[in-house]
Amino acid sequence: MNLDLKNRNALICGSTAGIGKATALELASMGATITLLARNEEKLKETLLELPYQDGQKHNYIVCDFTKPEKLKKKVTKAASKKTFHILLNNTGGPKGGPIFSAETEEFTKAFSQHLECNHILVQALAPGMKKADFGRIINIISTSVKQPIDGLGVSNTIRGAVASWSKTLANELGQYGITVNNVLPGFTATDRLDDIVANAAKKMDKTPEDAAAFMRSIVPARRFAQPGEVANAVAFLASEAASYINGINLPVDGGRTKSL
Repeated sequence: MNLDLKNRNALICGSTAGIGKATALELASMGATITLLARNEEKLKETLLELPYQDGQKHNYIVCDFTKPEKLKKKVTKAASKKTFHILLNNTGGPKGGPIFSAETEEFTKAFSQHLECNHILVQALAPGMKKADFGRIINIISTSVKQPIDGLGVSNTIRGAVASWSKTLANELGQYGITVNNVLPGFTATDRLDDIVANAAKKMDKTPEDAAAFMRSIVPARRFAQPGEVANAVAFLASEAASYINGINLPVDGGRTKSL
């Protein structure tokens, strides 16, 4: 099975922590040249030093904030004019939790911009190069909420669903060019985002964070939270040549927690 990513260039968003960082490390270990993208330059520099360079890669980074889509467009368009990106990981922090009924309309607008608009900007900048290369892998980190809405994450449930439909539509349009578009749906994963979810659950359940976390683990058949690297492994496979005929899917990486097929 061909999992070699030598001579492939990957743009990894949200790549200084959690799933994004784990993916950058994994793809670099498979031979890909990585361009990190995040808003904190110090953390980008630290992550850059951690990446494997065994295949002579020349990794770099882009400093950008997803709250500024026009700046993102300018920087990524410039980067894409200098080299072809074969792999794109769309990944950014989720909207804050809370019931959907009490959400302010501005929360939806902000989340839509950060998750869908920015994803679209990145695809429009990188897809022309993928078409010329007859190879492209667009992978979106979303949430299991696209299969089963999660209580207390009203805005996130809504926006993640929109991204999933956008992704499926893109898969239909871009498949003829050797480009696949897939979504990875992490379950409870040991990241900073999970800490917020546990805190919200504890408040709702009137329990300690430790008790809330224990309950959350108990509803996962695997009886534990995922490590970021386990999600990154799924991304890495979808990014490889071996996944060339997998297109337009939602892949849960959740230890079996999602009830639907």
